[in-house]
Amino acid sequence: VQLQASGGGLVQAGGSLRLSCAASGRTFSSNAMDWFRQGPGKEREFVAAISWSGSNTYYADFVKGRFTISRDNAKNTVYLQMDSLKPEDTAVYYCAADRSGVHTGVYDHWGQGTLVTVSS
Repeated sequence: VQLQASGGGLVQAGGSLRLSCAASGRTFSSNAMDWFRQGPGKEREFVAAISWSGSNTYYADFVKGRFTISRDNAKNTVYLQMDSLKPEDTAVYYCAADRSGVHTGVYDHWGQGTLVTVSS
């Protein structure tokens, strides 16, 4: 079972990136999925979550209105569209599979991270 995050890179402030988290080994269509990030010298923090059906989404206050989480269960993939990026968004971004179909904060699987660097 593996969660593979991708899509990170270097972007200028104000730019956009779309991260993907592809699952393999089993389907995660019945799991809520989350994105976290860990900036340099900082602790890991919650970014966004989406329920199994995609009908419910949750965002940290610092990304509301800028980031959008979505999923394609047919592709076993979750996305994080990041717009209006700021230098403080620089971090390694991780995806995680919640134990439930709704956001509970208990995770069974974590992906490796993808680095996002936002230059000023």
